[in-house]
Amino acid sequence: MPLRSRHPHRQAEWARGTITEEEELTSPTSAEEPWPVRTVARKIADWINRLGQIWVEGQITQISMRRGAQTAFLTLRDPSADVSLTLTCSSSLLRKMDPPLTDGSRVVVHGKPTFFVGRGTLSLRVDEIRAIGIGELLARIERLRQLLKAEGLFDPARKRPLPFLPNRVGLITGRASAAEHDVLTNAELRWPAVQFEVRNVAVQGTSSVPQILPALEELDRMPEVDVIVLARGGGSVEDLLPFSDEALCRAVAACRTPVVSAIGHEPDSPLLDHVADVRCSTPTGAGKRVVPDVAEEGQRIRQLRDRARRALHGWVDRERRLLDQLRSRPVLADPHGPLQQRAEQVVMLRERFRRAMSAVLTAEGHALSATRSRLTTLGPAATLARGYAIVQRIEETDEVDGVLRSVDDAPAGTRLRVRVADGAVHAVVPD
Repeated sequence: MPLRSRHPHRQAEWARGTITEEEELTSPTSAEEPWPVRTVARKIADWINRLGQIWVEGQITQISMRRGAQTAFLTLRDPSADVSLTLTCSSSLLRKMDPPLTDGSRVVVHGKPTFFVGRGTLSLRVDEIRAIGIGELLARIERLRQLLKAEGLFDPARKRPLPFLPNRVGLITGRASAAEHDVLTNAELRWPAVQFEVRNVAVQGTSSVPQILPALEELDRMPEVDVIVLARGGGSVEDLLPFSDEALCRAVAACRTPVVSAIGHEPDSPLLDHVADVRCSTPTGAGKRVVPDVAEEGQRIRQLRDRARRALHGWVDRERRLLDQLRSRPVLADPHGPLQQRAEQVVMLRERFRRAMSAVLTAEGHALSATRSRLTTLGPAATLARGYAIVQRIEETDEVDGVLRSVDDAPAGTRLRVRVADGAVHAVVPD
């Protein structure tokens, strides 16, 4: 069932004037009882009117002032985001500006936000415009520099080294600019196989930071991009202001990919130079910095190869001389000679041992014979052979009871055994 714009009885009450405007503005809404456009417009206008007088800072991007018109229209843009606001002011206010406002001027305006119910548009009615001079801009940059430094964004310890040979180089620069040509040409001269991922953006003016930020985020997400270069040629302080923007500096500090800053010329030093991992004074220097020189690397490889060859030859020569020295030693020159000498020494020592043993055995045999002769001479057998005898007493059990040494030991009837040289005889002592 299609919805009606107003409930019939509510619409009739509004037509009869029984519902006041205040009741209409505070009444709840539903699919069956929605608000009319006028109610929404009044609510928005009421909310905006509560802001009152405000000061706003931004950058002028468009000035529209017709000849003879009492009202001028301007566009105020946020330099760090793709956000703009329409300004209206009296034409005389613009004519009194000295110097005159131009596109890109940084200003601070005072006015009151106004919502036009009939057109449903929002604008800022301005009654005062103050141009921000170079001195004020530099003072703000210096305050931002101190803030970022205090937060550690300039700390050398957080800066990452560039890869020796990046797989792909991300380049953020102006379209068909001299900076793009310098980076590409010098990098390809040093390393012809280098590959670039180029993102062309505005590098000055109000749209530069809103275009650089998404390009930087996109390149940082690409895994094949190993380093990102932000390049721009030289220019005035106003031209280089986007590269001292706080949002851009924080985005560069948050990048996971190393970032090279190549902004302006040698004297130029935007805040981006302090936040980036590497600062190059010119785009030409960035092209030479991100890739090695193929000629220098080839020469370095040849030098290393020559050093390795000389070192290897020196080691081989040294080991060869040592081997020659070892081979010239007698033990290696004639390995069988020492063995033969040792064999002869063994034979000679064995013969000496045999002679020594024979001499010892002969001497001991003679000594043994002499001892045996003395024992034989001094033994009882020799004495018996000379006519002596040994008399032994015999017990009744026919056992020998020692040697008879006295006649008193042999009373009558004693049985005796008389041993002579060739045997023994038995006798009995008579009564």
